[in-house]
Amino acid sequence: MDLPELTTDEIREAVRAGYGAIATNDGRCGCSTGCCGNSDPQQLAHALGYGAQTLSNLPEGANMGLSCGNPVAIAALHEGQIVLDLGSGGGFDVFQAGAMVKETGRVIGVDMTPEMLAKARKNIFQYRQHTSLDNVEFRLGEIEHLPVPDASVDVVLSNCVINLSPDKPQVWREIFRVLKPKGTVSISDLALLRPLPANIREMVEALVGCIAGATLVDETQKMMELAGFTDITLTPKPDYVRHMQSWNDPLYKQIAESLPKGSEMSDYVVSLSIAARKEGDL
Repeated sequence: MDLPELTTDEIREAVRAGYGAIATNDGRCGCSTGCCGNSDPQQLAHALGYGAQTLSNLPEGANMGLSCGNPVAIAALHEGQIVLDLGSGGGFDVFQAGAMVKETGRVIGVDMTPEMLAKARKNIFQYRQHTSLDNVEFRLGEIEHLPVPDASVDVVLSNCVINLSPDKPQVWREIFRVLKPKGTVSISDLALLRPLPANIREMVEALVGCIAGATLVDETQKMMELAGFTDITLTPKPDYVRHMQSWNDPLYKQIAESLPKGSEMSDYVVSLSIAARKEGDL
């Protein structure tokens, strides 16, 4: 299947099906390749800077090894904030954010995959038991059309999800719309340092694994500027890709073998920490 010829709906359905399979298989992909990310979620989370104590307090199954960074740490969340997590999956970052914003704050997770939404909502009970907090919720929706009112959110988080969207400029416009004036963005995503070879862009598995859908770092900057963001900071973090390669992740191994001779994954793909602000008076 040739990705450049896929329609927007076909791309979205491929992603929905891939992540639905992950959710119903307890984090294990339903396909033959490693399109789910790392096979050891705890190992990956530690490598990305998530603390052992934090991980131990999460509901069982919330960490599915789908991260490519630590947006919660970037955000430096504090009590009372309203937080939105795009592509919330099993609730991995939502539950961590909920513990940080406490009783007076709220965290909303949005995901387009019903299976993921069911998994996350099931995890709420255990989260309440651990924290005595009732401050998180999960909504079904696409990140291009967020089920959230205008100017209602203090911080937008996302972890390795925007690269999956077939309409990234619309995602950035939506993020800008839902943020309050002075609101901030704290996102981890995969990005490209240079264009991927055509044979890799044609792999649907690479799309579900967040790689084939990634855009160039400069393109991300331009999309954010056009949406209206200021104080944009893009920080490449190549260690993520190196970790995935060193752990022999099946998808990353397959892609590495498909690259031109003498090339490495880290020459093309990087984890990108994204921070920005929406200007305006409160």
